[in-house]
Amino acid sequence: MNLIAAVDNNWAIGYQSSLLVRIPNDQKRFREMTEGKVIVIGRKTLETFPQKQPLKNRVNIVLSRNRQYPMKDGVVVASIEQLLEELKKYNDKQIYVAGGATVYEQLLPYCDTAYITKIDYVYQADVYFPRLDNLSDWELIEESDEQTYFDLTYFFQKYIRKC
Repeated sequence: MNLIAAVDNNWAIGYQSSLLVRIPNDQKRFREMTEGKVIVIGRKTLETFPQKQPLKNRVNIVLSRNRQYPMKDGVVVASIEQLLEELKKYNDKQIYVAGGATVYEQLLPYCDTAYITKIDYVYQADVYFPRLDNLSDWELIEESDEQTYFDLTYFFQKYIRKC
């Protein structure tokens, strides 16, 4: 499975139920990488989407303790065990874990690739992605040239889990 996230220099991913920043090129990359694929998200992440609706042209699987969580055009699972059972229906390489923090932490052991947009800035934040640079079983294997959006600098990075 894959992880996909945008993080700042402290590996922060959000503040008060919102992304830290919206970078059009990052959003385009997310869309291109996940369209036609499976995304796994938590309920809080779903509720940050436009009209709190699943993303189009993807299989949306939402992890929520509320088994009756109302969601059209998607699948709701109530536990990691249920999620892993549901994911057996799909090609592992076509699955993208897309947040939030708790979902990233819970699914990190099951993932082998992480696509990170690393923003060279420190934001006020209250949720964080696991610091892959500090985990001995993860390795940065690719980094794009410097990207810019107004005064922000960022990089597209790819990490893999070492065997």
